[in-house]
Amino acid sequence: MGKQKNTPINAKGDRLVYSDFGDRQYTAATERAVPDLPPQQQDLRIQASRKGRKGKTVTIVSGFQSSPATLATLLKTLKSQCGAGGTVKDNTLEIQGDHGDMLLQALSKLGYRAKKSGG
Repeated sequence: MGKQKNTPINAKGDRLVYSDFGDRQYTAATERAVPDLPPQQQDLRIQASRKGRKGKTVTIVSGFQSSPATLATLLKTLKSQCGAGGTVKDNTLEIQGDHGDMLLQALSKLGYRAKKSGG
């Protein structure tokens, strides 16, 4: 039989091959900070999309520069106003259905600068 290699194993049991930034326990220091701008300084785009959703329409709100916690609370209020489901994906809000006009009014009341884009 062959020899087994001795690979370093950290406390979690993971095998570490190479690391540029030192130990993995300090990942908070290497994460990118997200600026949490006030609503008046954010330019948002609202568009309806059906790509990759099997013909279902989804309204996408993009252009946020906020923390994930802020987006989650904003999504909750927008979903309740539209009466639809939705999710947060990559700093964009996706709300099921075509609710462009309703979202534009709701975001304007909250102080965001929003525009409809696309057809």
